[in-house]
Amino acid sequence: MTIRLGANCYGKAECRLVRVDRDGPQHRLTDLTVSTSLAGRLDATHLTGDNTDVLPTDTQKNTVYAFARQGIASIERFGLDLARHFVSGPIEQARVTVEWHPWQRLGEHSFARRGDETRLATVTADAERAWVVGGLTGLVLMNTTDSEFRGFARDRYTTLPEAADRILATAVDARWRFDGLDADWDEAYDTVHAALVDAFTQTYSRSLQQTLYAMGERVLERVPQVAEVRLALPNRHHFLVDLSPFGLDNPGEVYFAADRPYGLIEATVLRDGATPAGLAWEWAGR
Repeated sequence: MTIRLGANCYGKAECRLVRVDRDGPQHRLTDLTVSTSLAGRLDATHLTGDNTDVLPTDTQKNTVYAFARQGIASIERFGLDLARHFVSGPIEQARVTVEWHPWQRLGEHSFARRGDETRLATVTADAERAWVVGGLTGLVLMNTTDSEFRGFARDRYTTLPEAADRILATAVDARWRFDGLDADWDEAYDTVHAALVDAFTQTYSRSLQQTLYAMGERVLERVPQVAEVRLALPNRHHFLVDLSPFGLDNPGEVYFAADRPYGLIEATVLRDGATPAGLAWEWAGR
């Protein structure tokens, strides 16, 4: 029997980082969670315990904070700078994942945390090139009409009635891969965000799958630098409550919001002829 070491990596997970830019009376707040992961010629540490080529995860954490001192123009650029820094010698590939937690401005130096929506960026680099994957999670959307679900397959276990008019709600988890490194990262994020919201609100939905495709298609139409979009849309079910035991009708007004189980719709929408993904998706987690 032959035993060998397979793919491996290591890094520092979830470094919490808050930077305050104090230029002028109106401060700027950047709240991030940064994770690093390195891979390469690291067999020795696994097989013999020789740590000669192991850059400590504590050093990776310190590097994150040191680079933050130089300023954070965008999370994509910040991730690119870090990933390229780590690729050296035995470290052949580096991945940096950055989560940006938004705060709402209340005054010149006062802020309030803004919901669960989080902006994401995952940057993967080797000695020759780099890939950038943008993303977001926790974007909660709802349409209270213009959604149906009919004509679906049935078998002996099907009990679901057809719905000619239903609530459609989801919490968007999206990743989009850039075809190159020349994007205006902040503008691209704002455009993708708007495209996702517009497509959701403007699409008459006959299935959540149809809505997902419309959202991915809208992103590719509006942001030419994006090669493909991967979306995961949980169907946050809302069930009409039966009020008849209380002598009341319910003309589509009172619902029970179920948290689980839920339908989960996932798909990729991609542009023909785009540069192959390389390591981007393999390391991006989606």
